[in-house]
Amino acid sequence: MSRLVFVLNGPNLNLLGKRQPHIYGYETLADVERDCRKLAEQLKLELRFHQSNREYELIDWIHEARETAGGIVINPAAFTHTSVAFLDALNAFEPPTIEIHISNVHQREQFRHHSYVSLRATGVIAGCGTQGYQLALQRVAHLINEGERTPKGAKK
Repeated sequence: MSRLVFVLNGPNLNLLGKRQPHIYGYETLADVERDCRKLAEQLKLELRFHQSNREYELIDWIHEARETAGGIVINPAAFTHTSVAFLDALNAFEPPTIEIHISNVHQREQFRHHSYVSLRATGVIAGCGTQGYQLALQRVAHLINEGERTPKGAKK
């Protein structure tokens, strides 16, 4: 199984650390990427770290991951609540997918309580701040390691 993990970030996450820091904190996306890369090295994972405000670009990366990756960590941001296209793309990706949200979306506006991505996600992490990225990487690494130990054709 591939040890490549795509870390995908949706709209406005390029403003992390500047936009509503009382909700999202003061760490920038560059800080998050640095911490993820450090942890990935310890976990023996290779990372592709991307952010886009464009839905189609994120979907293209999900399609690329389908051919090469052992897992996806995705913070779909506002697309969480609106994108059936994300759900369709992720349904075509078999390896583990962990959905993350920096804030606890369940303590926020009602519309944020629904996630199309959760219908496909292997796991969901919300409300752990940017530490959620590291928790997600640890979980994906665990699932990849489990998959590597499972003989082909055996049920997990």
